[in-house]
Amino acid sequence: MKTSLRQAATPQRRARPRVYDRSKRSSSGQHPRRRFLGLAAGFAALPISRIARAQSYPARPVRIIVGFLPGDSTDVAARLISQRLSERLRQQFFVENRAGAAGNIATEAVVRAAPNGYTLLASASPNAINATLYEHLNFNFIRDTVAIAGIMSAPLVMLVNPLFPAATVPAFIAYAKSNPGKVNMASAGSGTMNHVVGELFNMIAGIKMLHVAYRGGSPAIADLLGGQVQVFFVSLVAGIEYVKAKKLRALAITSAARSPVLPDVPAMGEFLEGCEASIWLGLSAPKNTPAAIVEQLNTEINAALADPEFAARLAALGGSALRVSPTDYAKLVADETEKWAKVIQAANIQRL
Repeated sequence: MKTSLRQAATPQRRARPRVYDRSKRSSSGQHPRRRFLGLAAGFAALPISRIARAQSYPARPVRIIVGFLPGDSTDVAARLISQRLSERLRQQFFVENRAGAAGNIATEAVVRAAPNGYTLLASASPNAINATLYEHLNFNFIRDTVAIAGIMSAPLVMLVNPLFPAATVPAFIAYAKSNPGKVNMASAGSGTMNHVVGELFNMIAGIKMLHVAYRGGSPAIADLLGGQVQVFFVSLVAGIEYVKAKKLRALAITSAARSPVLPDVPAMGEFLEGCEASIWLGLSAPKNTPAAIVEQLNTEINAALADPEFAARLAALGGSALRVSPTDYAKLVADETEKWAKVIQAANIQRL
């Protein structure tokens, strides 16, 4: 009885909190909590993976540097793609114009920028020409940039004054051969795209036109209209209205096939094999830009280019969508650089 009464009077003991026996370690010899914290710290110290970078990009506004004045075809196309990228990636992509030295000022700014995807270059055909035309650049375009994506490609159109006696490319070549020194070829400046295309035409046609360099395309067009010069290779977008108004005559489009914009105008490839040239532009970035960012931008740009509405806006500029992979865009740049180097050297083109 006493025993039972004593037991009844004794309060029940509360369960002790379980105390971890420090002598009992995990098989790795570490406290489980410390081991977890160690693993977490180690994971945080690892380099950010390419996938993680792509998922977090862009986290702030991205600038696209254009090496030409506002309103130039490169500038317009860059603004079109920047608007689409802003919409698709929900972050602002904006254009910054740094005109001068045929795009070299803008290119050098991008080459010197951090390779993090937040400074891009609206790269274009002048970059391929400048690699040979300029002897002492502070960068090597192919070596110091990475190709991201193409945006647009557009042929040039060979324009003559309506009073010029030749109405076809073969007749033009025949006239130039029988009248040496009497055909003046205009350009927007020494080493510009219309200049090197004209020299390519000279080489393949076996003629020698006299080059007249202007400070820009507008005065060159004015003198072509006035008859002071006889021919001008100009971008399709800059020349199409003069052709439609019959103020100037188009002899050929500098492409392998005819342009849907001017379907009645022959392609240069119908007369001269190899005499093909196009103005092209796309996006490039500083070398060592993460591959995941390059791939992400390429995917988004090509998706925009596949949109019929966007393609129509490029067509209004006289061009067509240039949907290529980063590798293909890099090859285009390399091929164009080699092509124009040969023309510049053969024609002894000097930068004025």
